[in-house]
Amino acid sequence: MSSADPADAPVLAARGPLVFQPVKRRRCGVCRRGPLGLLVLEAGRPRCLDCADLGHLVFLPRGDTALTRRAREESGLSAVVVRFHRRRGRYERQGVLVEEDALTRAEARCLADAEARARRRARDAARRAVEDVRFTAAFAAEIRRLFPGCPEERAAAIAGHAGLRGSGRVGRSAAGRALSRGAVTAAVRAAVRHVDTPYDRLLMEGVPRNEARARVTGAVQAVLEHWATDLNTGRRKGGGT
Repeated sequence: MSSADPADAPVLAARGPLVFQPVKRRRCGVCRRGPLGLLVLEAGRPRCLDCADLGHLVFLPRGDTALTRRAREESGLSAVVVRFHRRRGRYERQGVLVEEDALTRAEARCLADAEARARRRARDAARRAVEDVRFTAAFAAEIRRLFPGCPEERAAAIAGHAGLRGSGRVGRSAAGRALSRGAVTAAVRAAVRHVDTPYDRLLMEGVPRNEARARVTGAVQAVLEHWATDLNTGRRKGGGT
């Protein structure tokens, strides 16, 4: 018996008939039709699907576990399709044969689930968007509390940048979400360094990062000290220290 026709092949099927994708060219032992793309073994002889009373089934390739499971649940008759993998020396599942109406019903069930998942994702996205707006506003308000001299539009821009979801920036850290003084100050300091000093230009000129930071430290601190002063009262908040 060829490697595609093992005597113990039926043990590979979880339930129902077992169908082979033959490795070699085979013809049906009854109607002599061939070569066969799929065959069934009966008493060691190959049968085409029609002669094995499986010709009305349709092939569903492997890959979508949920669709396969539901198609087999919906189908009164189904078969596992396997093919011999020469290098691995074993039979591997290629898909299933199921009734066409059953596949249609299974696809409808999966589509309904996909639509439900899409609606859930949309709801989650809307919820996250609301949370982000609230968090950005709170972060901006904390910037203004620590640095009352910081213009409102700058505070909003810094908060939006630092708190961008998925960015990994300080605003998304645990300390940032807790609005800790250190995290808020770090976000403001970084924004001032990039926007209000020649730091980025120094990096583009090839100045090492640590040296570039050292060169602009004074300018950054001057802006933080200015912003830490309440322009209405002239009192320092201490956010830049």
